[in-house]
Amino acid sequence: MVMKVVNGKTESKNKELVLEAFDTLFNKRDYAAAEKFWSPQYIQHSAHIAPGREGLFNLIRSLPPTLKYEPGTIVAEGDFVIVHGRFSDFGLPVNWIAADIVRIKDGVLVEHWDVIQDEATREHSKSGHPMFGGTFPTYARAR
Repeated sequence: MVMKVVNGKTESKNKELVLEAFDTLFNKRDYAAAEKFWSPQYIQHSAHIAPGREGLFNLIRSLPPTLKYEPGTIVAEGDFVIVHGRFSDFGLPVNWIAADIVRIKDGVLVEHWDVIQDEATREHSKSGHPMFGGTFPTYARAR
């Protein structure tokens, strides 16, 4: 992997771009506006999402409108941005904590990888610390 030398200002813009893109698609569900953030040639590496921009958009369309995305830690290096965030209220009994890795080219998201796991409750956390934010989730059903 070759990393371009990019100044902190560009990396800061890349982080802002990813946060705005994720909010537009996942929380606002504004597909027309989201198209400007994702390349038509978008490459999807996630095993649970169909190929391309339409694969991602169709997945979001299939989820309940209650879906919520909360970003947490975000880091950028060159053309890559990683966001550690929480997906909740999307129809499964537990939230997902995800590290989403995106590559940006010419101001749009062109490639994506992710690492996803179920969010643990206090009872299931061996560390005693929440996986996201400062509190543990409470689920209606036990895992």
